[in-house]
Amino acid sequence: MTTREPQAPPLARLAGLIADESRATCLLALLDGRAWTATELARHAGVAASTLSEHLGKLVAGGLLAEERQGRHRYVRLADARVAQLVEDLAAQVGPGDAVRPRGLRESSAGSAMARGRTCYDHLAGRLGIAITDALALRGLLRQDTGFALTDTGVRWFDATGIVLDRKGWRPLARACLDWTERRPHLAGVAGAAFCRHALDAGWCARIGSERAVKVTATGEQALAELLGIEATALR
Repeated sequence: MTTREPQAPPLARLAGLIADESRATCLLALLDGRAWTATELARHAGVAASTLSEHLGKLVAGGLLAEERQGRHRYVRLADARVAQLVEDLAAQVGPGDAVRPRGLRESSAGSAMARGRTCYDHLAGRLGIAITDALALRGLLRQDTGFALTDTGVRWFDATGIVLDRKGWRPLARACLDWTERRPHLAGVAGAAFCRHALDAGWCARIGSERAVKVTATGEQALAELLGIEATALR
């Protein structure tokens, strides 16, 4: 007699939702933490609007996306930070040899920009995210020996720097997120989100076009050098 595993059917349904290239493309695009219109996602995924609408319907019904309508526009975003973590963790399992080669200079440049610095839902990733994580650890503000955790000194540093930590809710203060380009963990959780939000609001970083890629501004280079001793060459 076969024992039925109660979690197997929902797990299979979840895997099936992601196991489509167009839907995977949408999920990865939405890791920028913003809401996209269906039209924008259709253009990004390279599929017809009607086809994309079917995909979005499945992702919304499956709980991976949340949607809202404003006038005639339909906006979608990742349902929450747990979905973002799932997508990023799965992306990190793709080996370098499995990735599709860029089809031209434009794709190659976009890939280089993403590897240099990008948002991973609501925190910073790529070489930028790793540089910040390493600098926090070097100064005793972040522990990595038993999982990621801000030290008491680290909590005071965030407060003194004016980076507000929202300590309400279910999210951990600090969490390790495996970086799919660097193959090392960067800072996520409440602290990672707060740092990213502050960096964008303060003009330390600026988004590049409609992609997740971000670049460090001259103001950001100076701030990161003064606050964390990060050299500008590590951010370029």
